[in-house]
Amino acid sequence: MNITLSHEAAAVGPAASRLHSKLVVGDLHADSLLWRRNLLRHSSRGHVDIPRLQAGNVALQVFTAVTQSPAGLNYGQNARDSRDNITLLALAQAWPVATWTSRYQRALYQARRLHRFAERAPRDLQVITNRQQLRQLLQARQQGAALVGGILGTEGSHALDGELDNIRGLHEHGYRVMGLHHFFDNALGGSLHGESGQGLTAFGEQAVDQMRSLGIIIDVAHSSEQVVRDVLARDETPLLLSHSGFQGHCPSQRNISDELMQAIAAGGGLIGVGFWEAAVCDASPAGIAAAIRYGIALVGADHLALGSDFDGAVSVPFDSSELATLTQALLDAGISPQDIRKVMGGNLVRFFDAQLPAD
Repeated sequence: MNITLSHEAAAVGPAASRLHSKLVVGDLHADSLLWRRNLLRHSSRGHVDIPRLQAGNVALQVFTAVTQSPAGLNYGQNARDSRDNITLLALAQAWPVATWTSRYQRALYQARRLHRFAERAPRDLQVITNRQQLRQLLQARQQGAALVGGILGTEGSHALDGELDNIRGLHEHGYRVMGLHHFFDNALGGSLHGESGQGLTAFGEQAVDQMRSLGIIIDVAHSSEQVVRDVLARDETPLLLSHSGFQGHCPSQRNISDELMQAIAAGGGLIGVGFWEAAVCDASPAGIAAAIRYGIALVGADHLALGSDFDGAVSVPFDSSELATLTQALLDAGISPQDIRKVMGGNLVRFFDAQLPAD
């Protein structure tokens, strides 16, 4: 389900290679914890594991827990009671029995997987939950360590199982990013791909307020446009939109309006540009670079990052080991090295350094 499109090894010139080696590279969205793979070993399947992140010079990777997903992955419209693929996956992969019926337990299980990987290989992977750890990671990398920082996020707050207290439970297990929606409406409000198009419900308002009080970063990828407006209006904390494209560049049911993208940026938010066709309309390195160039013109280079959706049941033009290919494509697109540094990871580091708790 996670395909790397057939391609010849891309030519990365000396200038791009030198630039990429000096970058702090980060990615806002990968669903790698969903799959039965040992992320400490190089795999020929999927897009992400720690050796491939190290080969791609990735410093920070947000690992997102998928806990419910409808059959068909329809961007148009999905009912809340659609057949759930993750139930079947949990059974097929022999997840703990508690995960078979609880989306909250599915999120805890995926968090435990990342923590166990970090415990087994502390020189290769560290789970980042606060600003101090982030700065220590960056310092270690400056001294030559190949350490990768992993940040936990949820793909939709149906992972709460309708209980506000579960926000604290997820926080205690290391979650610092929470998406509000995925492919369908939930107790918090409408999905971009749901049936209602509604904004935040009363429960959603309470959930957002509690997330804010714990310092959790709110991700509005997959949320309805009205939910995005409601969250923007609720307070001035910058929002994350972890993986998407721009409607004006790629007219798609996956992408919200350019106007809302500008509003997110105006509030200090960060937008992750995706690597797959429905987000950017051209799933090639040049196509992704074109989407990023459009985003720079629309919202400014300070508000863009990478949002690959690696391992998210998508087909992409390269895996995480080949991110220098994108650096080359950005140079070829005429984007300055300064802006490339921002988009490839500098903005992500700055955003998390501002939004994560101090310790």
